[in-house]
Amino acid sequence: MNEIYGIVPPITTPFTAEGQVDEVALKEDIHYLIEVAGVHGLAVCGSTGEGHTLTTDETYRITACAVDESKGRTPVITGIITDSTQSAIERGQAVAELGIKALQVTPVHYLFRPNDDAMIQHFAKITEETGLPVIIYNVIPWTYLSPQLLTRIITEVEGVIGVKQSAGDMKLLADLLLLLGNQGRIMSAVDALLYPSFLLGAHGAIAAILTAAPKLCVQLWEAVENGDYETAKSLHELLLPVWNAISDDNLPANVKYVMQLQGRASGKPRLPMPETEQHQKEIIKKALLNASLI
Repeated sequence: MNEIYGIVPPITTPFTAEGQVDEVALKEDIHYLIEVAGVHGLAVCGSTGEGHTLTTDETYRITACAVDESKGRTPVITGIITDSTQSAIERGQAVAELGIKALQVTPVHYLFRPNDDAMIQHFAKITEETGLPVIIYNVIPWTYLSPQLLTRIITEVEGVIGVKQSAGDMKLLADLLLLLGNQGRIMSAVDALLYPSFLLGAHGAIAAILTAAPKLCVQLWEAVENGDYETAKSLHELLLPVWNAISDDNLPANVKYVMQLQGRASGKPRLPMPETEQHQKEIIKKALLNASLI
């Protein structure tokens, strides 16, 4: 559990014009994130990686690429976004022997919310059947898990080791940190407010802004760790406009556009995700220029 900390970008999945996974581009950006940006881990097949569009075979191949390219330098986490316990188990079992540190698993995202006991059983079965630690990716609006339920799952279910806490509500993050203490890993996905997330005690972050601006995010983490709060606040003020510029329904496409502007391998989004539109490009370019990212 302690190996998962700091800046863990949820990497994008580069697709070709024909919609296939571009493994060469994927490995190229993994090299950049580790060697140039100095990130502390990698998360594949999450929301930013358009994990909801991936097959089990693609999940395996992307994970294998990440593990191979990282060469043990950083932990790798594999995302699972699917709608049944059995489907989640199948994907987890497919990557179980690749050497990843954890699965990042959403609650189901169909319309009907399982009750709390069924939710606990869902995550318990995944850890039992895959033999892998699980981080709950708390992001689905109609199956959003309260700090109380998350704490119950982590304390009752062996193998559930933490939470990626999304949705932008700092009070829920603060409540979770207060309730859970050091019993689990709490990674912030409150992209706009990484600085206060770290001050409150989050163990790190897995958030799209980390993929768009990895160097600045690593600097922010290090500044907070070193007690240099003036620098941390200045970095926050650079990152917030970048997040405001890319935060939209086509967020993964916008992150890929940021990468293109930085000269990084990104590929295309997978249909039906629309590419970044012209009016978005202008806003994003301005934010990146102001942050000296291009």
